[in-house]
Amino acid sequence: MTSVRACTGWSRRAVLAVGEVVARAVLSVGEVAARSGLAVSAIHFYEKQGLIRSARTGGNQRRYPREVLRRVAVIKVAQRLGIPLAAIREALGALPRGRTPTARDWKKLSSVWRALLDERIERLTRLRGSLSDCIGCGCLSLKACPLRNPGDELADEGSGPRLLVGKG
Repeated sequence: MTSVRACTGWSRRAVLAVGEVVARAVLSVGEVAARSGLAVSAIHFYEKQGLIRSARTGGNQRRYPREVLRRVAVIKVAQRLGIPLAAIREALGALPRGRTPTARDWKKLSSVWRALLDERIERLTRLRGSLSDCIGCGCLSLKACPLRNPGDELADEGSGPRLLVGKG
């Protein structure tokens, strides 16, 4: 097998320097976790959810491109805003494969997420209004409570726990 030095005419020092640059272009899962402030398990979870990607070494170790740090930062900010992972995955999936989100991408993503947040704020404001009407009653009647079961809407669904989302 011909060596890189023989093919390029580079000195041993030059070949080692190039190897070092290539090695710094990828990060181990531990390095990604340390740089992002997340646990290794969170990095693995994001990968399993399709939010980030890695390549495997010959020894089956994960290696992430350095650009993954920006993707992780976008994911963390979106989660802090309360954006569901499914919406984050959908938004990042709209980007060209493997591309780091740019400022322009962030502007698009954030405008979509702003609408989701506005809807959530409206729903929470309505809920807060209902809460103040009911505060102190302590009934939490599953049949009559306007917060848990407004208008006894769950009666037709039978017994057992139910969750009213987006109502109220």
